[in-house]
This record gives sequence, C-alpha cells and structure tokens, in this order.
Amino acid sequence: MQTQDRVYCVRPPFRSSSSCAVSGSRCGSPSNAARGTSDLTVIWGAIWSPSVRSHDETRWKNLVTTNNCQCESERIHFTHAVELHTVTLDSSLLLLLLMELYTEAVDYLDAYGISPVTEDETVDSELLQDVFTEETEWVSHSSLQTEPCLPSTPTTESPDDLLQKRMVVLKGLLLSEEIYLTELETLLTPMKALKAAAGTSQPVLSTEQVQTVFYQIPELRDLHKGFYTSLRARLQPDKAIDPGSQQGLEREAPVMQLFQRECHLSVGDLFLKFVNQLGVYRGFIDNYENAVEIVQKCMQSDQRFRTLAESMMSSKGSDSVKTKYTFEALLYKPLDRVMKTTLVLHDLWKHTPPDHPDSITLQEALRLSSSFLSGVNERSQCKRSVKLSRGERRQLIRDGFVVDVCENGHNLRHLFLYTDMLLCARLTSAGRQAQYRFCWYLPLVGLKLHWTAEHLPSSEYQVKISKTRAKMYQLKQALQQHTKGGKVSVSRAVDRLRRKLEECEIWLLTNTPSFTLDLHSTSGKSHTIRLFSLSDLNEWKEAIEKQSGNCIETVPPDLLSVTGSCIKLRMTQQPPLHCVQSNESANICGSLYVMVQSACGLQNPSSAYVCVEVDGFEFYDRRKQTCLSAFGVTPQWDEELVFQVDGAKQLFLVFVSQYENGTQDDIVGRVVLNLDPDNILKKWKKVTCSLGQADVTLSIKYMPHPLEPPSTTPLVQEPVFCVPIGQVAMQESVLVPHIVRSCVEEVERRGLSEEGIYRISGSSSQIQALKHAFNTNYREAVSKLRTVDVNTVSGTLKLYFRELPLPLIPSERFNELADALDIADPYLRVDNMLTLLQTLPDVNRNTLLFLLHHLRRVAERKEENKMSLSNLATVFGPSLLRPPVARIDISQEVEVQVQVIFLYLQCQNLPEAVLTKNLDIDELET
Repeated sequence: MQTQDRVYCVRPPFRSSSSCAVSGSRCGSPSNAARGTSDLTVIWGAIWSPSVRSHDETRWKNLVTTNNCQCESERIHFTHAVELHTVTLDSSLLLLLLMELYTEAVDYLDAYGISPVTEDETVDSELLQDVFTEETEWVSHSSLQTEPCLPSTPTTESPDDLLQKRMVVLKGLLLSEEIYLTELETLLTPMKALKAAAGTSQPVLSTEQVQTVFYQIPELRDLHKGFYTSLRARLQPDKAIDPGSQQGLEREAPVMQLFQRECHLSVGDLFLKFVNQLGVYRGFIDNYENAVEIVQKCMQSDQRFRTLAESMMSSKGSDSVKTKYTFEALLYKPLDRVMKTTLVLHDLWKHTPPDHPDSITLQEALRLSSSFLSGVNERSQCKRSVKLSRGERRQLIRDGFVVDVCENGHNLRHLFLYTDMLLCARLTSAGRQAQYRFCWYLPLVGLKLHWTAEHLPSSEYQVKISKTRAKMYQLKQALQQHTKGGKVSVSRAVDRLRRKLEECEIWLLTNTPSFTLDLHSTSGKSHTIRLFSLSDLNEWKEAIEKQSGNCIETVPPDLLSVTGSCIKLRMTQQPPLHCVQSNESANICGSLYVMVQSACGLQNPSSAYVCVEVDGFEFYDRRKQTCLSAFGVTPQWDEELVFQVDGAKQLFLVFVSQYENGTQDDIVGRVVLNLDPDNILKKWKKVTCSLGQADVTLSIKYMPHPLEPPSTTPLVQEPVFCVPIGQVAMQESVLVPHIVRSCVEEVERRGLSEEGIYRISGSSSQIQALKHAFNTNYREAVSKLRTVDVNTVSGTLKLYFRELPLPLIPSERFNELADALDIADPYLRVDNMLTLLQTLPDVNRNTLLFLLHHLRRVAERKEENKMSLSNLATVFGPSLLRPPVARIDISQEVEVQVQVIFLYLQCQNLPEAVLTKNLDIDELET
C-alpha cells in the first residue's frame, strides 16, 4: 500500500481571521507584525514521502537562504522529520517571507494533488463528543482566556514541550516589557518641559494639570523597569542589563540565546513580587478619566499641546524604527498592560509542569492578579461612562449576561444598563480580541416591566435537559480523575473536557426554563429577556425601575460608539459558569435541607410563597419554592425543600406575594445566605431572615455525601390521587398533604360565604382537570385553584378523600368507634373518642384534625353558607370512615360514619393539627 503524502502548514499572520491549520495555534495580527512587536514562533511540521522530500527541501532551503543575510530579530523553525533548520528573520520581512512560503507551499501541494490537513490529538472518549448537533453562538471569553494562547504543536505535550513553550512565553513577555518601557519613557518625555512651562507667563498646562496627566506614571515605569531588569538577569545572568540605558533596549545578541538555560529556571518569585506591587496601578486607573479629559480639552484649546500630543515618537526594534503615537494612545497603554497581566500569568502557569518549583508560586501570583482586577472592576463601577454627542455623560450602571428570547430562539446576550437606556449586545471573537455587536436598545423613559415564571417545556425538551445534566456530571468526574491528588493536567484532552463542560453549562443556562422579564417601551418596541434565577431577575428589575424613575429625557445614542465601548466598560466578563470558578474545596456537596416555616411583618394581607435557589453545578434542580400560603399577614408553610448540591456556596431566598386584586406576583424582598459547611452540619439550624418587610423563619441542615449520577430522564411528579395518604405525605415531607392544605386555604379565602359549599358540586370536567394537574404539576394546579369556581375546589377535596385506597380513619377503628357511640355518659364517650383519635397514624390524625378545624370554621358562617356541622358531617362522613366489610344494613353504616364525624366536630377540646414533624433545632441568631 502506498503511503499518502501529508503536509501540515500554518497560514501567514496577516490572515488573522483564518484558523491555523495546526490545532491550537494562532497567528499574530498585521498591526503587531508591522510594528515589530510580533513574538510569533511558527512551527512548520512536514511529513513527506521519500519521493518528494529532497525536491521540496531544496526549494524551501533556497528560499530561506536568500533572505537569511538580513535576518536578526525573529525566528522561524522548520521541523522536517528529525532534522531542525533554524533561521532568523527581520521583522520587516516577516510578512513577505511567510506569504511567499505559504503561496509556494499551497501551489506545490496543489500540483501533487495533496490537501493540507490538520493534525490533532485523537481522544477516544465519548465525553468529547458534542452533546447536540446544533451549534451554539457562544464563544468562551473567560477573564483568563481573552487573549490567544501560544501555538501548539501537533505532538503530545511532554514536560520538555511545556518547558520549551514556557521559555517562549518568557521571551514574549521580555520583549513586550521592552516595548512597554519604551512607551512609558516616550509618555514621560514632555513632562519636564511641561512642568517648566507651567511656571511661565504662557503655560501649556498648569502645575495641577501636569500632576494629574502624569499621575503615577513615573512609579509605573520604575516598577516595570525593576521587574524587567530582574527577569532579564535571571534569564541571562552573564549580562545584567539596565533597561534604562540605550544599550539595554537594544538586543546585542540573538534573543533565543537568553533561553538556553537549564529546564528548572525559577522566576515565580519575581512575578509574585511584581503582582504584590500592582497597587500602583490603582491610583493611575482612578485618575485615568481625569487625565484623558485634560488632554482632550487642551488639544482643542491649545495648538502647541495639540502639536505635541499628536506626534509623539517612540523607537522600537533592533533598527530603532520610529512609531508615531498620540498622547491619548500612550496614556491608555498602562490600562491595557495591567489587564493583560493576568492573561500572561495564566499562559505561563499553564505551560509550567506541575512539579516545577514555579508552579505553586505562579498560581498564587495568578490568584492575586485576578483578585486585583476584580477589585478594580468593583471600584470603577461608578466611574464607567461614555461621552454623548451633546456633552452629557452616559454612565454604565449594571451589566450582565441574559438570554434574549425572540422568534429565532433563545440566545445568550450581554445586557448593559446605562443611565438612560438598555443596550443588548452579542459578544463575538474577531481575530485576537473580543468585541460586541449591537442587537437592540430601549430608552428607559416610560419603560414598563412585567415578569413571569416560564412553564415547563415539552417532555422531549425535558429529556434533552436531563441528558445534558448527565453529560456534565460525567465530564466533571473525568476531570476529577485527571486532577486527583492536586496534580494539574495539561493534556489537550483535559482542555477539551473543560471546554465541553463549559459548553454544556452554557447550553443549560440558555435553554433551562426560568423567569422572563418583558420590556415594553413607549415607542411600541418590546423585548423579552430570561434571567437565570429569580434573585437575579429581582436585582435587574429593581435597577431598571430605579434608573427609569430618575430618567427624565433621553439623548439619541450613537449606537456604534456605545456598543464599541462596551468591551472596555463591562464589569461582567463571563456568564455565571460554575465550571470556571476555583477554590472548590470550600463548597458543599451532598444534600441540603431547607425547612421554610413562617413569616411575619406583612402590612397587607396576601398569599405568599418563598422561592429558594442555590448555586453550584446544575446537575440537579437548583430552584424550588414553597406552596402558596393562606391569605393573611402571617404566612405559614412548614414545608421542607431538599436540594442535591455540588459546589454550592450561596443560598438565595426570594419572598413573593400575591394580592387580592394584583395583576402579577410582587417580589417583596430577597436575601443571600453564605453556605458554610462547618456551621450547618447534620443538625438543624434555625435562621430568621429579613426579606423586605417580611421576616421569614427557616431551618437549614446539610448532610455531606457522595452524589448519585443525575437521571437521564426527567423526574416525573408522583401522583397524589388514589395513593395512600401516608405515602403522599412522605414524598412531601409533611404531616398534612399539600393538596389538602391548598384546597382548604382556597375555600377559606373565597368560599366561606358561598351558599351550599361542599354540598353543591362543581363542574365535573373542571374537577377532573384539577385532579390531573395535582397529579402532574403541582404549581400549575395551585395556579388553577385561584381561577376556577370555588365549588370546583371543594369538589376536588371531596374527591381526593373519596378516592383514597385506604380511608383517612382506618377501617379497623370502625367497630371501636361504633361501640364508643353507644356509651351513655357524654363525657366518657368524648374521652373514648379522643383516645381512639390519638391511636391513628401521625399523617391520618393530623390531616383529620386539620380538616375538622376547617369544617368548624365553615360552620361558623352557616347563616350565609347554609352549612351546619350536621350538614358537613353528612357530606364528609362516608368519605372519611368506611367499615372493614360491607354490612347488610347500609343505613346503619352511614349513621355511624356521620355520627363519628359530627361528634368530633362538636368536641370542645379538639387538638390542633401539626403540619410538619418537629425538628431538633439549635437557635441561631442572624
């Protein structure tokens, strides 16, 4: 069999929008190459058959030799089988030579009928397959990956490969430090002259303006000069060079000689020292806006300063080529530099073997750098603004990722709230940098908001969600195997696993039903966005309503410039992905129990529920809510919610009220609780939280244990009709089933004055519809309870008791109760009846007591509803009590059934019902 010829090649750098043929590599931008800043190392790997090897090798060697005499600064490696040909290229010839090489390579391959192919690592794992066939619009732009990584060779990344790439990273950093120091020196060049002129009769800038414009820039230069000197001395100890001197900025020897060092060269301490001094940048960042404003004003008012600011020259490269800058462009360089610090550290750490002495030090430096940038984002929030055409300033109030719900589907978008408008943009990747594309905007003046909870999707879609969760779980387990024992794997397979995990989480964020916020503008335009949680929706809703209330008029925005500025103004770098967060050791993993008990403090009566949400991986449901409480000012739930959590850190509580005439649910308040596994272990902890005007009491318990894999099929709600009442109560972790409580509370809300309540039957079709809803979707059933006729509600409750496979009062107690009725002494008869009541199972006893107290409240309004205790006993007796075997005299059975319920209803010392089991609670003040 003849071996097929294959060639692996890389496109020249000016084709930055095209993907490199070598997987994982990226080419430099044309602007970088033209400025001489490219530190690109291109690896050309060729595997030739013997028939064409010598011919092709000769052609490429001749081409390289022609230009070799002019080459000093850049290096291109041609890897040919086991032979390595190393050549040095001048920056000015880099584009020309690469283009010539690329053209010749493609023409040659075409002549021999050979197509360039991509060599990639093959991973035999189903986990790396796409979860779904359709493509997602999302492109990952995490804070540590907004810049391209180093080119990756097609070979397996051994420790030697990593160390080689690590040296390339250090080379690029050293070269860029040289250029950055040159730019800072250029920026500081006019400072002395401007200071001197400030004391004359015709100053260009005042002394205060000079201090503002150049604030902290000398300190930044000194910081980077010290770092550059130390790093270069560490890489080339024989030649300690001062970067402040002209000799230091010239490369006297080929740059790659710096990296012929032992493989365990340590530089982590230098980076750790450097990031500990990043606080110098904080003052510059806080002052940056003022400095730019002075520069812009002086450029308009003073011709001398404009001439200076528009023609600042900086030398670059070995040939000292002059590059022209504007003052404002140079002033932006420190901002750009500090943002890239984290990216460089991430690349260096990623290409450092786990057993290298620098690994731990670089990881700590990376953590400190990321923390510094996060702090800068938070501090800069109130200062982020864009200048409008009329001189006003448009401030960024809030931004974050949402799902844009439209006819074409659900798309992940970045939403920006400015002082006068909402802007929705799409994050894209263009070449080396991320950018935003405009989607839509709405002015805040007159903006109306309406939120709602989405209904469950189709069963097929629920299966899709379940399969995605199961896939995420498998991916996480595979990653844990690679990182077991604290070792950080650097294989391409692990990178692909991480990407797949991120893709799954993005898909779930985009497609899992949640809460939608409808935005209606006075212009007639409307948009719908989906938030990832009710807590997040509440924050956005409050921020938009507050800002729209303060907004009197709007200035038509320059959408192009506003959208373009989003990349610099944004405070949120990525969606709330748990898979990219670190420090998972402090998270909780196991079962989290939340018992929502009661609330007080409401000013107006309402029905209310509490929505409970957790963060962490979305392998399981992260949101649950209590039932709707009875109408009043002291809601009572006593409802236990159980979460299976993995990586949870926080618990979110949202209190929602439904008023008598309200058109939609009203969010009263929210609170966030930090989950500390050391403080919520095994025993219940009682907490009282303030959620707006309501004080909610709840108890929390956490049981750590290994989690079972999530089911690939969606969880189906267990039916409640025709199921033993004890089994229903066990499923719901209560002593009185929710269906009984919901129907009773709804009857008491609007049926106590209804004539013939429980006697007049409701619509049979509506009762069956409610029955189906309770069996399949409890939330939908509760929603229907509030809209159907109240007799339908009472008919549903009677049907539930009638269809119990075992009566509420067990049949084995029928004869004993019948005998108790024959006791002549009324006091002894009542005592005997109550004693028999206490012998009932907990769920049966408390459900019966709950119903009896409700029927007594109905009878208190007998003048209106015409339902006395006797009438109610007649209605419910046959459903609640049944004989063990059928008797011949049915009338006698009915008499016993009615008389037992009637006697209990008349009992003066009837115990109160307990809705939930008592908890072993330790009081905890908050």
